[in-house]
Amino acid sequence: MGLRVSRLFSWMMRAAWSWARRSAEVRHGSRAARRFAGYGPGTSIAFPTATVFGEPWIELGAHTLIGADITLAAGMLPGLDLGPRPLVRIGDGCTIGRGSHIVAHCSIEIGDHVFTGPYVYITDQNHVYSDTEVPVGRQWPVDDPVRVGSGTWIGANAVVLPGARLGRNCVVAAGTVVRPGDYPDHSVIAGVPGRIVRRHDAEAGWIPPLRPPGDRPDGPHPSRPGGACPGGPAAPQG
Repeated sequence: MGLRVSRLFSWMMRAAWSWARRSAEVRHGSRAARRFAGYGPGTSIAFPTATVFGEPWIELGAHTLIGADITLAAGMLPGLDLGPRPLVRIGDGCTIGRGSHIVAHCSIEIGDHVFTGPYVYITDQNHVYSDTEVPVGRQWPVDDPVRVGSGTWIGANAVVLPGARLGRNCVVAAGTVVRPGDYPDHSVIAGVPGRIVRRHDAEAGWIPPLRPPGDRPDGPHPSRPGGACPGGPAAPQG
């Protein structure tokens, strides 16, 4: 009897959780969506969220999908008056991966059709270490606006630091720490600290040039003849 009750309770919990994931997301037109500065049609924030506050200073475009366990915040604490304009703007057609953090105190602008992997961290505020006698966490932080250009892809676990300004159609490799500064359109940024490892020029093409398929320093991958993906067409053999 006890085992049957336990199984029934487990089934009920799974069913309730599945219903919540399907039905409790924040959708356009809902009461939760109306708290935002802007919330475009077709946009949703998946359930469950981690931390969301400062909605009157967060503006989301149309057909943007924000994953579960997201931290989306404007300001230090809920209930603050942050002024007349939004601090976070996320454009149309974006996808923000689950577990990501977008935390604004000054200005974070994310363009249209920006895609991120999971657990990406974007912030416009950082602590300083100007006084070596005071704990870092007690020193007043510094703000610097962040901009992510339209069409950019940011890989999993990347960090975009205050003052970073990414151009259009950039790629940020997984795990990269993007430092403050300007990154031109069509840049590929990788590493810790991040640097431009490849960029595209309208006349010269990719700099440095892309390697042809199968042209690896150690030769083709042993499980992928000619460098092709398993199950896909093999690269031309010389």
